[in-house]
Amino acid sequence: MRILGLDHIVIRCNDLATMQRFYCDVLGCSVEKNNAKLGLLHLRAGASLIDLISVEGELGRVGGAGPAAQAHNVDHFCLRIEPFDEAALRAHFRTSGVELSRVHDNFGADGTGPSVYLNDPEGNSVELKGPARTHASN
Repeated sequence: MRILGLDHIVIRCNDLATMQRFYCDVLGCSVEKNNAKLGLLHLRAGASLIDLISVEGELGRVGGAGPAAQAHNVDHFCLRIEPFDEAALRAHFRTSGVELSRVHDNFGADGTGPSVYLNDPEGNSVELKGPARTHASN
């Protein structure tokens, strides 16, 4: 067995509609599939998926209480983006009222390169990572 990459991440949501608007309208994902019976929305994020699950839906109720200030679903997840144009990113997210962190030089799957962080409407941290300047060794 060998791992090819990240297939999907699942985020439990208190407000599925607000989260869908953020991930589609602000980040640029698109709806791949909607399983309303389960309260599960699959969003396309490049070659991967971001799955949003309503805590009120069939699957979400199994996971217990919804996300809150002291109970986040994940530490963060990272979306690889191109191009990494800091000024353009700041301008884009400013129009949605989303604040970006300072630029960090972080290690990722392809190596070390620039990234910024932001929070979705329910407080989950999302890293946006540009191309590597120094490459990871296999």
